Amino acid sequence: MENQTITTEFILLGLSSNPEIQMILFFVILIIYTITVLGNLLIILIIRTEHGLRTPMFFFLSHLAFVDICYSTVTVPKMLGNYIANKKAISLVGCIVQIFSFIHFACVDFFLLSVMAFDRYVAICNPLHYLIIMKKQMCRQLVGGSWIMGFLDALINSLPLKYLKFCWVPSINHYTCELPLLLSLSCSKTFTNYMFLLGSVIIFAFTPFFLIVVSYIYIISSILRINSAKGRSKAFSTCSSHLIVVCMFLFSAFFRYLNPSSQSPTDLEKVISIQYTVLTPMLNPIIYSLKNKDIKMAVRKKWQNLGKMSM
Repeated sequence: MENQTITTEFILLGLSSNPEIQMILFFVILIIYTITVLGNLLIILIIRTEHGLRTPMFFFLSHLAFVDICYSTVTVPKMLGNYIANKKAISLVGCIVQIFSFIHFACVDFFLLSVMAFDRYVAICNPLHYLIIMKKQMCRQLVGGSWIMGFLDALINSLPLKYLKFCWVPSINHYTCELPLLLSLSCSKTFTNYMFLLGSVIIFAFTPFFLIVVSYIYIISSILRINSAKGRSKAFSTCSSHLIVVCMFLFSAFFRYLNPSSQSPTDLEKVISIQYTVLTPMLNPIIYSLKNKDIKMAVRKKWQNLGKMSM
């Protein structure tokens, strides 16, 4: 074992080895990534410039939009580069950095979704004390806590990776470095790494999931107690977009990471990973824009102002 060459880079096999399909995928994913960045930047710009949108809900939404840009940027540019590169390789250091960044932003995203669920809970279940509870300082602490939890989750899972050894030049049957795949390729003992992964899933995944579930139990219970159908519809519309985003992100991510991973993930697992790494960050601004009348009005106002300036 001591005479074996230690690997310092990996080959990313991507989604397909067919050159024609690769070019199609390149342009499709490039369009999706462009929409993701521009759509989320538009959300941030509108929230930061419109005085009517300076509420806790939109404050959290602007941070979610920023995290979605970072989250998508961790994997998509490298994936696009590999489609046009002769050698689809990533260094061991680059792989660990990608895993750290992916876990960090995914965890921040998850905790922000739980924070937004708590915000909706206070707004619907305790509206008279909403402004007292959701003060600026409280909102900043919740966002700051989300970033800290994301950093701790990433650090716990990434730091032990530097002690792993890879005794051949392995290829990763994926378009990105994922922690379970990297562990399956190591010739070192990975029991400790899997224990860290399991512990972090319990602490950093099920905790916000539990908070979201509890929040929506109280929210739905409160909505059902509203007498008028119009009141119930209005209350549900304030949290329906958030609920859609939560379901899209959680179900796909949980299926991928709670499903036993091997060195060669199936095509279904790759498609599901596309859902939470590429599609969800793009769909978030679209869903919030279509479901929120305040954002639609702000976008329409910006568009009309641009039209007047161009005349």
